[in-house]
Amino acid sequence: MAIRRIRRLGDPILRARCETITNPRSAAVRVIADDLADTLHDWQQQHAGAGRGIAAPQIGAPLRMIYIDTGKPWVLVNPEIVDIGFQDFTVWDDCFSIPDLYVRVLRAHHVRVRYQDLRGKWHEVELEREMAELIQHEIDHLDGVLTVDRAHGLDPFCYRDEWERHHREEGRFGEPQLRSADDSLHVLV
Repeated sequence: MAIRRIRRLGDPILRARCETITNPRSAAVRVIADDLADTLHDWQQQHAGAGRGIAAPQIGAPLRMIYIDTGKPWVLVNPEIVDIGFQDFTVWDDCFSIPDLYVRVLRAHHVRVRYQDLRGKWHEVELEREMAELIQHEIDHLDGVLTVDRAHGLDPFCYRDEWERHHREEGRFGEPQLRSADDSLHVLV
C-alpha cells in the first residue's frame, strides 16, 4: 500500500488504452486497489475532501480498474458501460490529472455499468446524475480519453477560481435533456 504520484496531462500513460485484468483475485491487483485507495484518500486530505474517484492509469498502472469513495469504498475491475439512458446533461468536469481546470462536457444522465469485484464476481449497477458522470469520467481514463477531449459548447474551459467567481451559482450539473442525434456522437465517442 502506497500513495502514488498522480499522473498529469502530458504523461503518455494517460493516453493509453488500459489492459483487461484477467485475474481480479491476484495479489498484484489487490496492491493496485490499495494504492488507488491510499492515493485518493491522500488527495482528499490535501484538498478539503475533494475527489470521489481515481482510475489506475492516473497512478501509472495501465489496467482497467477504478476506485471510488463517496463515503463507501468501491472497486470496479474491468468496468464497461452497457447502456445509457435517453437524456444527457452538461457538467463542469474536473480531474486530478488536470488540476485547477474545469471543462464543460456532455454526459449521459443515466448509465448501466457492468464490472467485476476483487473476487472476480460480475455485477451490474444503474447510476444517475453525479454518479453517472463520475463513472463515465473514470472509464474514459481507462480508454485514454481525458475530459479536455470531451469539451462541449462555446468557451468550455475555465480555471477553478474563475469558475467559482462566474459560474458557481448555476452549479456544476445542468438539467437533463433528451439526447439529440448530434449529441449521441459526442457522448458515445
